[in-house]
Amino acid sequence: MSDQRESVRSNAKYLRNVRPIDPDEICDYVAGSPHPAVVRQILREEAVDLGLIEREDGTFVPVDDEPVRPCSDPIRRFPERFEHRLEDLLADRYGPRWHDGASGDLLRSTIRRFKSAYLERAAVEYDEDVAAGYAIYHLPGYYAAVQYALDDLADRGLLGRKLRVLDVGAGVGGPAIGLCEYLPEDALLEYHAIEPSAAAEILSDLLSETGRNVHTTIHRTTAEAFDPSAVDETGGFDPTDPDDGFDLVLACNVLSELEDPVSVCRSYLETLTPDGTLLAMAPADKHTSIQLREVERELEDERLRARPATNGEKGGETESGDDGGDAPAEASRVTVYGPTVRLWDGERPSDRGWSFDVGPDLEVPAFQRSLEEATPADDPDHTQGEFVNVDVQYSYSLLRLDGTRRIDLSLQTTDWAKMADMDRHVTNRIDLVAAKLSHSLSDGDEETDGRNPLFKISDGSESVDHYAVLTSETALNRPLIEADYGEICSFEGILALWNDDEGAYNLVVDEETVVDRIA
Repeated sequence: MSDQRESVRSNAKYLRNVRPIDPDEICDYVAGSPHPAVVRQILREEAVDLGLIEREDGTFVPVDDEPVRPCSDPIRRFPERFEHRLEDLLADRYGPRWHDGASGDLLRSTIRRFKSAYLERAAVEYDEDVAAGYAIYHLPGYYAAVQYALDDLADRGLLGRKLRVLDVGAGVGGPAIGLCEYLPEDALLEYHAIEPSAAAEILSDLLSETGRNVHTTIHRTTAEAFDPSAVDETGGFDPTDPDDGFDLVLACNVLSELEDPVSVCRSYLETLTPDGTLLAMAPADKHTSIQLREVERELEDERLRARPATNGEKGGETESGDDGGDAPAEASRVTVYGPTVRLWDGERPSDRGWSFDVGPDLEVPAFQRSLEEATPADDPDHTQGEFVNVDVQYSYSLLRLDGTRRIDLSLQTTDWAKMADMDRHVTNRIDLVAAKLSHSLSDGDEETDGRNPLFKISDGSESVDHYAVLTSETALNRPLIEADYGEICSFEGILALWNDDEGAYNLVVDEETVVDRIA
């Protein structure tokens, strides 16, 4: 390290707990008296290591240790500056009328091709055209979805303002942009993306629009080949060390593209800090959503790497009674933090696990509207709205290594019925506690009766699907409709029935049923 850089670091370390670090001030105390702009650039490059954020006035201060607060409002639109950046990129690549003529036809056929391949579960090669089409069609929805999932962590104060994040299969950047927009301006983000395809070029372009306290690196390799120690050019990063590791690992919309998603997730769980989280997401369709739950369940309760428990941490004294040195290493156990629940000790669900959340539709971004409206009127394959995708529907799983769950209850059969024993309760009214794991599944679904609201519910012990069917709404059972996705409700006097056609249990909520939301 140069003397000048070390001098800047020394001054910053001295001043950071005294007053804001002003490059105009400390340049006189740095070897060689460099220009303030040089000092500012060094501080920016060293900000992550020093734990500093840059303020609007150009000074640097330590990042706050207060956790990030959850989002209070629904997400309504894709940010304009990213929208304009993508349009500029498309114009540079295909011309100012990118959505029209031959280039528009190319992008529309590309979107149709990868949508068809997805439905057929076929592999897609991400060349420049596919990456552009993917950005147009998927960027807004993925941007919104990841923020709703992060709320589950922020609700419990588990999302810090200083974050080291690894984004596995980052694609064109929907989750990355969502994360950057979710964090407050005074957060310090060290973001690493793994993306080997042409999508990385769009990702890089969009990341250039992120804030001054977002420090990004893109690793052009595969999830299987990536070496976590590569995040530190000095080679001093050890993700298995309690002082290193990632605070958050994202694996969004990538598991279905991996040959062995369980193995890949396992390897990245081992790179988490002791209180870090792996957030896996998948589209809400049946195949990818169920696959996500299968990965979650296969990993659950696995013991991963052992971390040494130092003095003052769990493990405390050695077996001989000495309080010096490191305690014996303890293996970390994979725990499902949410949104699925485990409300009974020793019980795990084994139903098909199809569960997904739904957010409000976004405003149609200009790039989708442009491509849609430029579709030739004589295109025989076109359906209205074919190139507009503002739905926010997603499945997700949050895995941790510290045993923390979003909902930590331990039910007793003396008070509540267990879904694992539901065959004993058919035709009876019972008391039940369960998480609401869907919005109404009867709305616009031709496979249901289209009349009574229908919700997937779970207590984490079930081997087949359970649904709460609201046949008669009252003030006492309305909390079922009002409850959020993943929220726990108690049901008193719910009627248990078996639905032979669906091979599932229908739990009838009527005028005799009382539903309460459990905080």
